[in-house]
This record gives sequence, structure tokens and C-alpha cells, in this order.
Amino acid sequence: MKPPTLGQLVYAFFADHLTAQRGLRPLTIKSYRDTLRLFLQFVAADARRAISRLILEDLTFERALAFLAHLETERGNHIRTRNQRRAALHMFFAYLVSRVPEMLAVGERVAAIPTKRVPPAETFFLEREELSALFAKLPAHRWGAARDRALLLFLYNTGARVQEVADLRVTNLDLGPQPRVHLHGKGDKWRTCPLWAETAQQLRALLDTDHVTRGPNDPVFSSRSRGALTRFGIYKVVRRHTAQLVSAPRPRRISPHIFRHTTAVHLLNAGVEVNVIRGWLGHVSLDTTNRYAEINVHAKEAALRACQPPTESSEGFPRQPAWRSDKTLLDWLASL
Repeated sequence: MKPPTLGQLVYAFFADHLTAQRGLRPLTIKSYRDTLRLFLQFVAADARRAISRLILEDLTFERALAFLAHLETERGNHIRTRNQRRAALHMFFAYLVSRVPEMLAVGERVAAIPTKRVPPAETFFLEREELSALFAKLPAHRWGAARDRALLLFLYNTGARVQEVADLRVTNLDLGPQPRVHLHGKGDKWRTCPLWAETAQQLRALLDTDHVTRGPNDPVFSSRSRGALTRFGIYKVVRRHTAQLVSAPRPRRISPHIFRHTTAVHLLNAGVEVNVIRGWLGHVSLDTTNRYAEINVHAKEAALRACQPPTESSEGFPRQPAWRSDKTLLDWLASL
């Protein structure tokens, strides 16, 4: 039987393996596509022939290693980007090995390329005073005012990823007595988040703003053309309304993801257990959630006070975490 060509394998990798078998989201597949496009261009330049004339034997361990070095030295990519590309190459070579066993030796060496260690990125979040100032200054009498207020409140309430908000449809909302939203996240996973009464009220007002009946598959947050607000449109809304918050000591622009960090930190400050926050944000690993405990000085100060020895002025360890007495949170957990 004739072995598949490189072109056939690349096509099957995207059309069958990533899409049909692994069920990856379109944005994730695009990331793999970009990595493989750059890698094949690098291999073609090194082999001095067109990409369409490459063969499997051109995909060597040495070229994979040189490609990763090229990303840092020639393209100026950050180590995190290099590590992301390395992971994509790892999966591609693993797929090649599954289809062409003769690639096993090369695949093993590529899989052994280590991930470079890099300090975790600094995590920014908004203080409660900044949020209060933000919502107090939101315009009320202009096109899109109801949408923008509902969008910002929704981001803070749920800590949703920007793509999850862009994909949100009317059918994903339950605005009944116990309002909640069903979010479609990474890895094709769904999760449920409770909504505050105010968030539900703002969403109801938004859906009734133009007095047009919306179908279940219509977007919750739409543009002037009535199409779904894209992730870039959401970025523009957030940055426009948070521009006044960007000043020393916060010289960077505020993105929708900073609202996600803010949600996590404020939940932590409220005494919500880390496992509950993990489910709230849709983290696969608890390690991802645990890092929020390291970024908030207020949380550290509160922990220090909680660990003081019993004295006349101190009761020592709290007898019951705050979240255990929060009836709303307990009712939500019981409803999941």
C-alpha cells in the first residue's frame, strides 16, 4: 500500500484529527494552522524547494529544533509563543507517527524537546473602587449604551472568556427566578454560571431594547448591523469605556481578560473556595486558579489576620468560611 503524502497527512491532520476526532474550537485550530504554516515555510527555505515539493523525510528533528530557535532569534517571539508552537509541533509529529510508523524515531526526539521555563506573567485586575467609577461614568443616552452596560456587567459577573461572550446566544440565557447562563468554553466544554439579579435585569432590558423578537440562536450582544459582536468588537467596547482608568500606576490598556482576573480575585476575597472559582471560570487545572491567591496583597493580609493566635482581641481561626453562610451561593451549588 502506497504511504500517504505529506500534503495528504497535513490535510487529514486538520480536517479529521483536530476537527472531527479532538473537536477543537476554530480559534485553536487556527493557532495550529499558523504554527504549521510557519514550520513548513521554514523547512522549505532550509531545503531550498517549494512547500508543495516537500516530503516526509524533510521533517527532521534538527529542523524542528532549528525552527523553534528561529522563532526566538529571527522572529523575536516570546518564550511563551515558542512553547505554544512547540506544543503544536508535538501534536503534529505524534499524528504523523500514528499514520506513518517509520516516523517514530523522529517523533520521539521532537516529543523530547523541553518546554522552556518562563516566569508567570504579571496578572492585572481592577479594584472595587475602579469598577464603581467605571459603571458610574457609563453613558446612558446613546446608541449601544444598554448593550455596553450589560456587556461589562456580564464580563465581571461571569469572568467569561471573550470568545465565550462573542459566542453567547439567547438560548444560553436562563433569566428566570434563579438566573444563570450556559457558557461554551475551551475543549468544547459547557459550564453554568449564576447571574446577579442586576445582570439579569440588564440583559432583559437589552433584549427588549429594540422591540424586535429575537430567536433562540440570535446573539445576545450584537453590533449595529445586528450581527454578533466579535471578540475584537468586545475589545473595542471594553477599551473605550476603561480608557479613563489607564494611568499610573496602571499604564497598560484594559482588556476583557482583565475582567476575568478581576472576577477571580474578588471571588477569592469574598471567601469563595478555590474549587468553586475553578468551576466558575472553567479552568481545567486547579493550578491555574491557585495563582490568583498569589497576586492580591489584600488576600495575604486577610490570611495573616486569620492566622493570629487567640487573644482577647482576636478569635483566632474563623470557625466557618464566609462562603458556607452565603445562601445564594449554596443554592446555586445545589442546583448544578
